[in-house]
Amino acid sequence: MKAFLGIGLLGSNFVKAMLQKGETVQVWNRTTSRAKALEAFGAKAFEHANQAVQGADFIHVTLKDDTTVDEVLENACDGFKAGAIIIDHTTTSAKGAIERTAGWKSKGFTYLHAPVFMGPQNALESTGFMLASGDQSLIEQLQPELSKMTGKFINFGPEEGKAAGIKLTGNLFLLNITAGLSDALALAKAHGIHSHELLELFTNWNPGSIVPARLKKIIEGKFNEPSWELNMARKDAGLMLSAAAQAGTHLITTTAIAAAMDEWIAKGHGNDDWSVIAKDNL
Repeated sequence: MKAFLGIGLLGSNFVKAMLQKGETVQVWNRTTSRAKALEAFGAKAFEHANQAVQGADFIHVTLKDDTTVDEVLENACDGFKAGAIIIDHTTTSAKGAIERTAGWKSKGFTYLHAPVFMGPQNALESTGFMLASGDQSLIEQLQPELSKMTGKFINFGPEEGKAAGIKLTGNLFLLNITAGLSDALALAKAHGIHSHELLELFTNWNPGSIVPARLKKIIEGKFNEPSWELNMARKDAGLMLSAAAQAGTHLITTTAIAAAMDEWIAKGHGNDDWSVIAKDNL
């Protein structure tokens, strides 16, 4: 039997998917009505977290942050059965994940941080990506069960907290994608280009497909083999900033990128590949 603590958009659909697979699931949420709503799908809702976890072999968690996870688990722990395994899907700090792993072990319980790259629809369809790192014997034991929840389960090895760090790194990239799209929309608008025309461009030309090759080139440090020279990229950034300024709009990321380009040009890297701006982070 399973318990699920935290019934937001993601947690709610995780529970629905479990119920569709014939699982018995007990649920709790700070806003009780959200947990109660899942009773229509076959879950059993409880007003208190320590009630929801009673008898559960696996206790899944999808909450807000480190503080919330610590608070909720502390409130629930007097209901834990012996041998219960806590599986935390919350995006947290690496430090928090490390501390919780050790802390719950000292209390006789197993804790695994398993963050996800999944939206609510992925949770319902059991698609997307789940990450884990730490005790490899534990991960080997849990992987068949966790793989039922997601399209792909990725084990990042024995280092505690690594999965948390990778999840945050991935989320940072997602933030930058959205900020980049905001800049693209602003520049398109400055040129009188409709947003649907920009969508048509990206539907036909997928710049995301170049990410692995671009990252590989950066990691290999092949900056002296340019496909787009830094000087030329900076020229284009200047055109972008100028067009935006003339239209009275602000570009979120492009201003900072141009400043980084100027620093590297000043260091004598103008003829290198423009990805040299990432060199110091290797």
